[in-house]
Amino acid sequence: MAKPKKRKKVLLLEPNYSNKYPPIGLMKISTYHKNLGNWDVVFYKGDLKQFVIEQIADKCISCFDELDNSIDWHLRRDIIIEYIRTRKKEYEEKLCLEDLDSHIILKGKLHEFKDFYWKGEWKLKQNREWDRVFVTTLFTFYWDITIETIEFAKLLVKKPKDLMVGGVLASIQPDELFQATGIKPFVGVLGTPGILDKDDTQIIDELPLDYSILDEIEYKYPMTNAYYGYTTRGCIRRCPFCAVPILEPHYKSYIPLKNRISLIRERYGEQKDMLLMDNNILASSDFERIIEEIKECGFQKGAKYTQPDLLAISINNLRDGINDRAYIRKCHELIMEFYKSLKDDESYEVYKVISKYYIGKLQTCKKDNILAAYEELKGIYAKHFKSGQKLRFVDFNQGVDARLFDENKVKLLSSIAIRPLRIAFDDLKTLKAYDKAIRMSANAGIRDFSNYLLYNFKDTPLELYQRLRINVELCEELNVSIYSFPMKYHPIRRTDDGDVDLSHNRDYIGEHWNRKYIRAVQAILNSTKGKVGRGKSFFLEAFGRNEEEYMELLEMPETFILYRFFFKWLDEIKPIGTSHWRACWNECMTTLSEEEKVRLLSVIHKNVFTDDTCDQFDNPLAKQLLGFYTNFRKDIITPGTELYEYKQMYDQNPTIKLRKNH
Repeated sequence: MAKPKKRKKVLLLEPNYSNKYPPIGLMKISTYHKNLGNWDVVFYKGDLKQFVIEQIADKCISCFDELDNSIDWHLRRDIIIEYIRTRKKEYEEKLCLEDLDSHIILKGKLHEFKDFYWKGEWKLKQNREWDRVFVTTLFTFYWDITIETIEFAKLLVKKPKDLMVGGVLASIQPDELFQATGIKPFVGVLGTPGILDKDDTQIIDELPLDYSILDEIEYKYPMTNAYYGYTTRGCIRRCPFCAVPILEPHYKSYIPLKNRISLIRERYGEQKDMLLMDNNILASSDFERIIEEIKECGFQKGAKYTQPDLLAISINNLRDGINDRAYIRKCHELIMEFYKSLKDDESYEVYKVISKYYIGKLQTCKKDNILAAYEELKGIYAKHFKSGQKLRFVDFNQGVDARLFDENKVKLLSSIAIRPLRIAFDDLKTLKAYDKAIRMSANAGIRDFSNYLLYNFKDTPLELYQRLRINVELCEELNVSIYSFPMKYHPIRRTDDGDVDLSHNRDYIGEHWNRKYIRAVQAILNSTKGKVGRGKSFFLEAFGRNEEEYMELLEMPETFILYRFFFKWLDEIKPIGTSHWRACWNECMTTLSEEEKVRLLSVIHKNVFTDDTCDQFDNPLAKQLLGFYTNFRKDIITPGTELYEYKQMYDQNPTIKLRKNH
């Protein structure tokens, strides 16, 4: 009899940065390998050292099982992990090995696995176990953490040629990445067959997503419970700030959607919303066909979503062996959430089941125990489960092109559950087309809009204010909602001037901007949670009643912006409030020499204020002005300081709410 073919292992890694959306590319690569068969797929995002420790701990448990199966070692997995991680004697003692006849052998093996980690033996080529490792990349300003992840991945993969790097950063800066890591990345999308395996006919980019891998990790993506995908690829534009021409150089007018959605629905349950990541869907000659598919998928205007029983789906997938690593975690999470929602007798009954099967902690959860626990819990769970209905939404998340609007396209858009309709407004030069697109859509019954407002590019600070105000006034005039998200531009390549590559961090300052203005905009947005919606009075208070007030806000000390009402109130008590800063500013601008003003503004616009900043100036008026730019935030929150005491007085004042609404 022929020996069964040894299964291969693939590891999917996303660097441990914070991001809204899951790694769609890795989800497709997971589907690809599972379709091949004979591949075990693992996804990880987090502390890679912890990942290695957990892998070693699992090998230790397997070894212990072979040596002494009188103990369910998996129930002590969390202790073994902590011992390997810390080397602390207290965790070794918690294992109670001394009580067992085989304690000498077990202790020896435990120390071997501990040393395997701490002596770095897991890094040796002969000990590496991953046949393929894929690393996805995102924005170029995540350079450092991305390079760290790739370098770590080198220690995990058996052969360097089987470490594959792709995604946004990899496609934009392949040469830089190769120079930094020695790994030649894949550029663009996996849009043709045979890229990974010559004889395979699958087009990876068109495969359904493997949603299960998202439940393998602790990290929770903010945008979940949605179908993700593309119905087109590429863009007909060549905007200089955009990476799409590199990532997707050729426009593809149609990618079938319906079958992918059906496969996801059957395996992972119904998803509430649909997030389409197309870069210019209105350019598609198949736009009407795409809209019809969206409706056939259940996303027509007014469509509703019925919450499925996620625990039942997870249990079924666990039974079917779809992804044990994911569904053990998911079932544990859902059962514990359910337990915490109960009271009194029911809570105690569920607690007894959780304790009986040791599923209260993820580290000690076993597949068989979860399945057994569910059989005892499903009756009470079904009694409390409520499906409920919610409106579902379609979101063309990358925005649509205002220049391509016409009556027919707007009619088609209004026939689906679109919310919000994102219309790009990156430049005042597109105002005419943008205004027309908003009005046309509003006339068609679309009420919710959104856009990303690029700033810090070729625009001036004033142009950002003008675009924001246009949106606020359109809201008022048309009785619609437009949520604007100002988005700071970061270069995607090394700039022509200077030796520092500013694409690898967030330090780039546009030619019309300075660091003070950038920080001021961010401080204003801090109070609006990063977005600007309808409500003209609120906008005028936050950004200024006119262009002059807005420009004054940009020059205002950051603490005065963050604690706007507090510093206005301080005017009445001591000479440190907003009006005192304003008076000092105006006096400086009118009385200082041109040379002194240039020097002073240069210091303010660099937005770096230290204890000796004032010492750079002899003029007492300049010194006085710079004194206002001290960062008072620490004083405001530190008991015992004068500003802290004033802030307490301010917060306890019963008229404050009235002041804020005034």
